[in-house]
Amino acid sequence: MGFLDANGLAFRLPDGRELFRDVSFKVGTGSVVALVGANGVGKTTLLRILSGELTPTTGSVRVQGGLGVMPQFVGSVRDDSTVRDLLLAVAPPGLRKAALDLDAAELALMDVDDEPTQMRYANAITTWGEHGGYDIEVLWDTVTVAALGVPYDRARFRDVRTLSGGEQKRLVLEALLRGHEQVLLLDEPDNYLDVPGKRWLEQRLSETDKAVLLVSHDRELLSIAATQVVTVEAHSAWTHSGSFGTWHAARTARIERLKELHRRWDEEHERLKELVRTLQIQATISEVMAAKYRVMSAKLKKYEDAGPPPELPTDEKVTPRLRGGRTAVRAVTCEKLELTGLMKPFDTEIFFGDRVAVLGSNGSGKSHFLRLLGGGEVAHTGVCKTGSRVVPGLFAQTHQHPEWIGRTLVDILWHGEGTRTGKDRGAAMAILTRYGLGPSGDQKFESLSGGQQARFQVLLLELSGSTLLLLDEPTDNLDLNSAEALQRALEEFTGTVVAVTHDRWFARSFDRFLLFRSDGVVSEVDEPVWDEARVQRAR
Repeated sequence: MGFLDANGLAFRLPDGRELFRDVSFKVGTGSVVALVGANGVGKTTLLRILSGELTPTTGSVRVQGGLGVMPQFVGSVRDDSTVRDLLLAVAPPGLRKAALDLDAAELALMDVDDEPTQMRYANAITTWGEHGGYDIEVLWDTVTVAALGVPYDRARFRDVRTLSGGEQKRLVLEALLRGHEQVLLLDEPDNYLDVPGKRWLEQRLSETDKAVLLVSHDRELLSIAATQVVTVEAHSAWTHSGSFGTWHAARTARIERLKELHRRWDEEHERLKELVRTLQIQATISEVMAAKYRVMSAKLKKYEDAGPPPELPTDEKVTPRLRGGRTAVRAVTCEKLELTGLMKPFDTEIFFGDRVAVLGSNGSGKSHFLRLLGGGEVAHTGVCKTGSRVVPGLFAQTHQHPEWIGRTLVDILWHGEGTRTGKDRGAAMAILTRYGLGPSGDQKFESLSGGQQARFQVLLLELSGSTLLLLDEPTDNLDLNSAEALQRALEEFTGTVVAVTHDRWFARSFDRFLLFRSDGVVSEVDEPVWDEARVQRAR
């Protein structure tokens, strides 16, 4: 039996800005609570506070039953971490330390085989066992079989960077949902999962007896799995005790109530101020009125100190302007194209103005296909060429841009890159504001939320003058308003769009669909397909 209790949490950024205040809610046994809100309002920061990674300015957190945490970005494409490292990263802290000590003792024993080193190794083995190391390896065997189809002893040393984003997520989710920790914090758990993976997650969340708090922007998943919704907005949070299906109506009704409360508060405030002004004049000619003036002034101060009702939320306006430009009629031509080891040879032509959704299971080669179209080095045979005046622009699924680490958004825009010219500070701030990123202009790229990083990538596509947009899961981290703004911009874009997506809502806005099947066959289908078996039966 586990639960999480957040009480009066507040947090200020290092520059003194208040991110949120007085955030209180509870996640009980068997409940799945969705944490929603616009990009950048502090959802991930709140999860880091709940996990103990950050200390709140005020407030407290109580957890019972053990805590398991999935961060927004799991794994890494930039280091040599293994499957074992990834599983350890979401294991209890004591177990992680025992594993590190055991690894260090094994390395020491390889260099020096004396009695002290042997004793250190023996103690490390004992500690590993005392913290449940051998038991968790049994669990990990079940996890790797379920997620990767191979036992732990074959998967443990595999590089994480060789796994797709969906495989990494599935691996961590299997470990947490099957683990002993009774409270789970899941930040974007559905990102990078294909639709069967999302359905699996929806089913597991509906069946679990753990206390789960999750951040997600997938409306279908939230509608199926969430039993309550905590909304972070207007520097605070409120709880809707119903499902996500009734959340929009509840939010609209709440905003209307707040507007009425603000109207009444303002009216009473004006009445009190006018009365104080009148009494102030009368106090100069009457001691009786002077006494009334002092009493009313104290009442006004008390009223103002109590403050107005909770701040009214505002929906952030994000307005991409993806212009593009005309290109050759044949924007992309593929002849007998085969990405080595991922798919069978296939032919396709993508024409100027097409909107092509690339669908299929994780690991089928979809992201590699986009990188190849973008001019990246991807092992392949056959022909893949773009037409004249085609300028590809790639939106990366994992937001991995080591060249931007340590740099602010204004600095990145100042320098320009490739077909993108530099912008002075004024111009940079203007376009950042249009994407809802104005207050973050002097923040470093890596400090942004996943949704803010996604918006910034779309912004750079606008500035680059791309005529072929290559979008790898562009809506994964975007809040609802931002995702809808992106869709409107794509509808107005003069050029060609090829997008890998598992977003069931987003996919319906496309007019062509390439299906990358798990058996290596690539074919065009008439509508979004999430069930390969149905396609094969139809054939």
